[in-house]
Amino acid sequence: MNNQNIVIIDYDAGNVQSVKYALERIGISAELSDDVDKITKADKVIFPGVGEAAWAMKMLQKNGLDELIPQLKQPVLGICLGMQLMCESSEESHTKGLGIFPVKTLKFPAENKVPHMGWNQIKELKGELLNSITTESFVYFVHSYFVPVNEYTVAETNYIRNFSASLQRDNFYACQFHPEKSGDIGQEILSNFVKL
Repeated sequence: MNNQNIVIIDYDAGNVQSVKYALERIGISAELSDDVDKITKADKVIFPGVGEAAWAMKMLQKNGLDELIPQLKQPVLGICLGMQLMCESSEESHTKGLGIFPVKTLKFPAENKVPHMGWNQIKELKGELLNSITTESFVYFVHSYFVPVNEYTVAETNYIRNFSASLQRDNFYACQFHPEKSGDIGQEILSNFVKL
């Protein structure tokens, strides 16, 4: 597990250091890079994201990463905004996404308190990313936009309504929550991803 080549995509819009430290805590070293060749050759790729969707997409487009990511064949994990950008589009600044998950990212209604921030339970767990996680485990969320429950949903949570906490399609995995900030449960999820 330790000798894998893991790349965290570094595009000035990700919480890359906290993801790198979370991996180090479970004995995994990862490289931060925006280099197309390094990302293509990696055994696993992690695509974190924080900030505003349209700006983040511009950062990806600078190096052609918007075209590269959907073509990757190895396991890819999108985190938070990374998950939202993997969708078809986002209501945030009417942003076109990467189209990996054919579903739209929506804004929480204005009358609700946003961002949704804090610890929430996940349920309806499916798939190998979450196979050792017990239902109703708590993970940490910070977001103002959400992905509705759809055919690619492998975990749900509830804030105002049920929505996707995690998605999977083929070699693409995604978490709306921050595994790197979710304590032991988050580290177990990252460990599951590394073992895929």
